[in-house]
Amino acid sequence: MAKTPDITIKTPEEIEKMRVAGRLAAEVLDMIGPYVKPGVTTDELDRICHDYIINEQQAIPAPLGYGQPPFPKSICTSVNHVICHGIPGDKVLKKGDAINIDITVIKDGYHGDTSKMFFAGEPSVAGKRLSMITQQCLYLGIRQVRPGAKFGDIGRAIERHAHANHYSVVEEFCGHGIGSRFHEAPQILHYYSKDSDKISMEPGMIFTIEPMINQGKRHLKILPDQWTAVTKDHKLSAQWEHTILVTQDGFEILTLRAEEAGWQDHL
Repeated sequence: MAKTPDITIKTPEEIEKMRVAGRLAAEVLDMIGPYVKPGVTTDELDRICHDYIINEQQAIPAPLGYGQPPFPKSICTSVNHVICHGIPGDKVLKKGDAINIDITVIKDGYHGDTSKMFFAGEPSVAGKRLSMITQQCLYLGIRQVRPGAKFGDIGRAIERHAHANHYSVVEEFCGHGIGSRFHEAPQILHYYSKDSDKISMEPGMIFTIEPMINQGKRHLKILPDQWTAVTKDHKLSAQWEHTILVTQDGFEILTLRAEEAGWQDHL
């Protein structure tokens, strides 16, 4: 079965715009790293990223005002047991805190979406290991991308690696198609589902892979702000994300950072 009608195949012009947006999103993560340290608030991190995206990149922070209720900030900051969609605020980072910073920028009408785990000071052993395994899950998912492959291959690879390391995979959130819209078809599950085998990848498809991996059980709850997702058992969660293009013979990571050079050698 080929692509469903609502999955868009990007034109060469659109792909070039997505490359630019992806590069800008990656640059925000590079920029913010030195500011992630004990004593900083997540609001300060948001302000720094917001100013950089608007003033330096002449781009738009996609999360700001997105959704219902409208997301109130320009980035997502998910600390320790927060799975995703953490809203920046007056929380002060403490030594050893793990934080996912999720960046989506809009440039010339196209989106670049990526996230990375950071630590405030020296990480805990448990936090560092969970982050490493989650990043490996992302990379293993990316390695499944090629024309003719099934989307189920991504979920299978991620789930297998997480479970082999005694972690669980969050099922309520997934990766997604992306382009001129923040979220497009298809949904990219981070666990295996037979339904994901019904769609084949084709050159020109662009989507995110963004596994959320929990130290404890996979179950979550949404806080009263209607955005912040946390682990029910309050154990740690980690997430890494890239925007991926299906090429003629494989994949291109549109949000790859220079620090990730040689990433395939570590799997």
